[in-house]
Amino acid sequence: MAKPVDEVVLTLGEPYEQVRKQSHSTLPPIEPNTSWAGVLIRPAKLRFVDPHYDFVTPAAKFFMVQYDQKGKVESLVLSPQVETLPLDESMAILTDLQNQFRRGGWKPFHSSATRPIEDTQATRNTIRACDAPTTRWQAGNKYQVSLNIRCFRTDDRPNDERYLITLDLNFPVFEDNRDDY
Repeated sequence: MAKPVDEVVLTLGEPYEQVRKQSHSTLPPIEPNTSWAGVLIRPAKLRFVDPHYDFVTPAAKFFMVQYDQKGKVESLVLSPQVETLPLDESMAILTDLQNQFRRGGWKPFHSSATRPIEDTQATRNTIRACDAPTTRWQAGNKYQVSLNIRCFRTDDRPNDERYLITLDLNFPVFEDNRDDY
């Protein structure tokens, strides 16, 4: 029988220790009176809980939850995969996350530099060239998320195409500026 995947259940702004209690994960205890972050030592998926803007990621090997001096969750960064993946698998994860955002009412930014990452040949060529496209999404005036995908190559396997996605969730920090045409 397969062991269930760990899960971090959170909303930005809630107490970090509450996140630890309601999650099944390896998040370490809080460092009192300091702005710090908890980093998982075992992969876990994220279940972001909000009445309108919820979403779930695949298991992430890299997963960091940042909290402020009062112990409130203020952001998180994760790579929603347990290893670098081929481009087809990476694009499937990106597409699924963006579809969850759309269904949940998240709005993509209007700037051409941060629009949704579409699964087209041109986009794939950009990713293969290691240009790391980024998309940003806004959830009302509550949250922002950015997703990017980067190539990941090693000297010992230069022809092995592998990719890494990064998801960064924050309170709003970026302005959604339309391109001036």
